[in-house]
Amino acid sequence: MPSIDAKTSPGTRPLQGLTGADIGIRFENALARGDGLLGAHCVHELWMRGEMSINIERAMELLWGRAAASVPEWLPMRYVDWLPSVYEIALTFNSSAKGLSNIYLVLLDYQDRGAAYGIYVGMSKYSPAQRFDQHKAGIRSAGSVLKRGIEVLTGPTLHLQYIKRSEAVRIEEELASALSAAGLLVKGGH
Repeated sequence: MPSIDAKTSPGTRPLQGLTGADIGIRFENALARGDGLLGAHCVHELWMRGEMSINIERAMELLWGRAAASVPEWLPMRYVDWLPSVYEIALTFNSSAKGLSNIYLVLLDYQDRGAAYGIYVGMSKYSPAQRFDQHKAGIRSAGSVLKRGIEVLTGPTLHLQYIKRSEAVRIEEELASALSAAGLLVKGGH
């Protein structure tokens, strides 16, 4: 079995070489043991392979129901059909220098406007979760996140944490442009 620990990024897709049946077996074992980390990687791999949304949603429901305490923060709380594209695009960006800045993504709810979801691209010296909480509290908040932000999408940008500010400024703008070019409704990225 591929080695998975708390530092294993979902972007590395550690279960990619397994068959769907093998992932199913590992997922059942994860549920039986209450192993949210392994279960999250199983769900993530199926999601990246284009598994039907109803199956992903059911797997997430089971996982959150049986292993909520150990599910990593990078697993979203809801199904978003374009998440694999966000991973692919975000993984094309890299930073060559360490620093204090973090790139973050926030899922935006646009169901009242006909588009199910949008995405906000931001950068901050705070962790993505802290910055999201600040937005929702109205602290230097982008209106789109304050009004429509529903959760941080941590996984796609795990590799873009603690990077040099000048690179974060560039990546924030370029990532927003790339996501927009892929057809997503994008806010931020300025």
